[in-house]
Amino acid sequence: MTAPVERLWYGQGRPLWPLWPLAWLYRSIARRRRLNARGEGANPSLSRPVIVVGNITAGGTGKSPLTAWLVAFLRDQGWSPVILTRGYGGRSKHHPLTVQPDSDVQLVGDEPLMLAQQCGCPVVVDPKRYRGGQWAIDQKLGDILVCDDGLQHYALPRDLELAVFDGERGMGNGAPIPVGPLREPPERLASVDAVVTNGHAPLQLDHPHQYCMTLAPTRVRHLHSGQCHDVAWLAGKRVRAVAGIGNPERFFNTLRHLGADVRGQPFGDHHRFHAGDLAVEPGEALLMTAKDAVKCRHLAPEESWVLDVEAQLPDAFGEFLLKRLAGLQPCTYGTRINPSD
Repeated sequence: MTAPVERLWYGQGRPLWPLWPLAWLYRSIARRRRLNARGEGANPSLSRPVIVVGNITAGGTGKSPLTAWLVAFLRDQGWSPVILTRGYGGRSKHHPLTVQPDSDVQLVGDEPLMLAQQCGCPVVVDPKRYRGGQWAIDQKLGDILVCDDGLQHYALPRDLELAVFDGERGMGNGAPIPVGPLREPPERLASVDAVVTNGHAPLQLDHPHQYCMTLAPTRVRHLHSGQCHDVAWLAGKRVRAVAGIGNPERFFNTLRHLGADVRGQPFGDHHRFHAGDLAVEPGEALLMTAKDAVKCRHLAPEESWVLDVEAQLPDAFGEFLLKRLAGLQPCTYGTRINPSD
């Protein structure tokens, strides 16, 4: 997705309205895929519970930080989680594969490598996530599967669905791709178990389980040495900030809020960086996200730093999960828990 398209999707109006025939075609195909996945010939349930984290909008919303939070939460409750992911941007021709903290980012993709480094749990990459999940079970990698960005991957039966929104962007102009950012219509939210908004206020939705998530900066980490500073270290610093994520301005604004003098350079989500992208002026430090850092270690100048963040969610969300986990059993679409229960 390009930045100009995002501005049109998340701005005022629907300037791409001439593409409405394509939008209706996209929505029709998405609906048919979902119905087919729920009908005759659908994959049977896996023998371990599956939690899916995803969104109905295109672009970054905070799915990976929520996935990392879930892994830590599940561990605290005695589970052994495994992360399933498509591995967007990875070039491996062999799947499924397990991501190691030192895996080649060109093979496994940026988000899987970041999650493997942050979470310390098995991360399985496979575009066919049902196959990846079955393989993780066969290999006895864990007892619960967390699928990062899988809401529309209907070949994977699931027991719990969490939809994530960027609180600043919401549903954009409310139109389906390519006129707007919607992968699925808003009515899809009626079938998810909870809606998590990455921001300080929930969206105006009619859903019984809505929670807010904030991404709290925790430290500034030197890309090459691993030396860490408190985030207060950024106050007054001149930084060139680069971000190849779904919403670069959120990152830049976070740095400004921490007192940095920011010269921001946005790139497209999952951007493949080159050395020229990371040039700094005298007196500047280079700042990047953890997602971008896994791609830039061998390209970035010496004075390069990473802002690490972690998701924070209210106690009520943990209580909601505990209630659902207590009765969580592998199930098919026809027997999923009603989110209104």
